[in-house]
Amino acid sequence: VQLQASGGGLVQAGGSLRLSCAASGGSFSRYHMAWFRQAPGKERGFVAAISRTDNIEYYADSVKGRFTISRDNAKNTVYLQMNNLKPEDTAVYYCAADSLRIRPTRTKADYVYWGQGTQVTVSS
Repeated sequence: VQLQASGGGLVQAGGSLRLSCAASGGSFSRYHMAWFRQAPGKERGFVAAISRTDNIEYYADSVKGRFTISRDNAKNTVYLQMNNLKPEDTAVYYCAADSLRIRPTRTKADYVYWGQGTQVTVSS
């Protein structure tokens, strides 16, 4: 499956953005989907994930209550709605897909397929 992330940009603190990740070349409903992010000089870290059939959501503590992950299997797309953005949310955001595990994980090594990343910059 190929993943194409979009929707990043520059926003002031307290603002909102919605990221999208469009999948092609595979059966989207087979995949758990996740978002990770990587700030300059830091490791790529887990942000959120959603399961493939029952849409159970998982979040990093740092974004819980501010970010919402969702998916539209008819459109082969996963979304990340980001509200009340903070400067520390500045990073390149990547979408990822996994079909092998029973539940989504927070471990980037478990995800085989990755999008190209989209830059999110939050100014103070």
